[in-house]
Amino acid sequence: MAAAGIATTFTSPLSTKPKALFSGGSSSFHGVPIAPRLPAGRSSSNAAAPSVSISASASKYDLQALRFEPIKESIVSREMTRRYMMDMITYADTDVVVVGAGSAGLSCAYELSKNPNVRVAIIEQSVSPGGGAWLGGQLFSAMVVRKPAHLFLDELEIEYDEQDNYVVIKHAALFTSTIMSKLLARPNVKLFNAVAAEDLIVKGGRVGGVVTNWALVSMNHDTQSCMDPNVMEAKVVVSSCGHDGPFGATGVKRLKSIGMIDSVPGMKALDMNTAEDEIVRLTREIVPGMIVTGMEVAEIDGSPRMGPTFGAMMLSGQKAAHLALKALGLPNAVDGTYQLGSPHPELVLASAEVDGVVEA
Repeated sequence: MAAAGIATTFTSPLSTKPKALFSGGSSSFHGVPIAPRLPAGRSSSNAAAPSVSISASASKYDLQALRFEPIKESIVSREMTRRYMMDMITYADTDVVVVGAGSAGLSCAYELSKNPNVRVAIIEQSVSPGGGAWLGGQLFSAMVVRKPAHLFLDELEIEYDEQDNYVVIKHAALFTSTIMSKLLARPNVKLFNAVAAEDLIVKGGRVGGVVTNWALVSMNHDTQSCMDPNVMEAKVVVSSCGHDGPFGATGVKRLKSIGMIDSVPGMKALDMNTAEDEIVRLTREIVPGMIVTGMEVAEIDGSPRMGPTFGAMMLSGQKAAHLALKALGLPNAVDGTYQLGSPHPELVLASAEVDGVVEA
């Protein structure tokens, strides 16, 4: 677990209506949901015109005669190198590694990071994390989120246009940039972007971490001589590698190639209503030590693809986080071990007000 210096508490305004979500029993989740900080009904068409103000910071320096404080180039190099190397040392043996920083992976890491004693490393092969959540469908801007996942947006304080059964964020980048800014500010989280998970660490039939390398190195193994990797041990690995593609579904495909699972049939044709329910329901620990979340779930179970709706990605990520907490022996919403009066009141589910139940 994390050192005491990492144990910074995060607080949230709380409401008083606990309800079950991620368990088969009607009373297994005893956490308290986060009260939405914004009005429940929002419509951009009815919103008042925003006022415009000039930042006070602009008055603190002369933009016509600006000079930065001097610095040696070597200092810049040392600051970047020292901090990154310390992060590599810190997270070489960590609590949870999340592979893939798309919408499901980011939601999982965000939920996990609410416990300040859990160290979370995020591995993302791209320079720019976020996966496909920077845009909606067909490169359009708006992001559609089916209810009840809008409650997660309330927790993140993201504005949306509310319709009967769904909400619409005016640009998908608002979700991705907001969750990343909140997540990466937490002291128990480190994002290693431009880093690829090339393989898994497996000992005694249990996944115990990931084999890492720079993404550009991984893409050029065939053009250079041997470029050996590094490793990152973890108590739990969450695979959020997305659907099949150049770097997609790599976690479950590797499990199949080493004989830990029988098949990876791939996702079926699009069926939005079936797909989102199945993605969350089938999010689980697929082999000891490894949890699968997001669209990678569809690859291993042959579930339908869901297309440009994102609610299941968020709630699948949340569920994966609580499955990881369960594996760590910590209070979680899956088996109901989180109780009112818990020493970690910040461990609440944004979607806990929902009456629906999802099997673990």
